[in-house]
Amino acid sequence: MLVSQKIIKAINGQIGMEFAASLQYDAIGAHFDFQSLPHLSKHFYKQSTEERGHAHRFMKFVLDAGAQVVIPAIEAPVADFKFAKAAVKLSLDQEINVTQAINSLYDLALKENDHITSTFLHWFIKEQMEEVSLMTDLLKTVERAGEGGLLLVEQFLAQGTMGSSLGAEIATEAGPEN
Repeated sequence: MLVSQKIIKAINGQIGMEFAASLQYDAIGAHFDFQSLPHLSKHFYKQSTEERGHAHRFMKFVLDAGAQVVIPAIEAPVADFKFAKAAVKLSLDQEINVTQAINSLYDLALKENDHITSTFLHWFIKEQMEEVSLMTDLLKTVERAGEGGLLLVEQFLAQGTMGSSLGAEIATEAGPEN
C-alpha cells in the first residue's frame, strides 16, 4: 500500500464528513426551496454536489492507494431553520470544521513523512479557503439584509456577484490558465 493504514483510516473519516456536508447542504437547499427562495436553494444544492464530489475525490485516492473505502455512519442533517441566518451560519461552521479536519489530515501526512498524501491535500486546502470565504460572504449578506430582506439576497445571488470582486480581476489578469 502506498500510504499508511493510519492515513487511510483518517481519510475514510474525511469521506464521511464530506458526505455529511453534502447531505446538510441538500437539507438546507430543500429548506430554502420550501420557503420559495430559489436562488438560495440552488446555491446550497450546488454546494451539496461539490461536497459529494470532494467525497468521491477522497474515495478515488483511497482506492488508488490500494486500500478499501469504509464510509462511516452519518448523522441526519438539520432540516428546519427558524431563520435563514441560522442555516447559513451552520454552513459556515461546517466549512470551518471540514477545514480543520483537512488541516489535521495534512499534519498527519507530514508527521508520517507521506508526500503522496500531503501533495494530494494541497487542492483541498486551497478549496477550503474558497469555501469558508464564500460562506462568510453569504452570512454577511444575509445578516445585512435581515430576515425581511431575503428577496434582496435572492437578487444578489441571481446576479452571480458572490465573492470578492478582486478574484475576478486577478483571474482576468492571469489569463486563461487560472
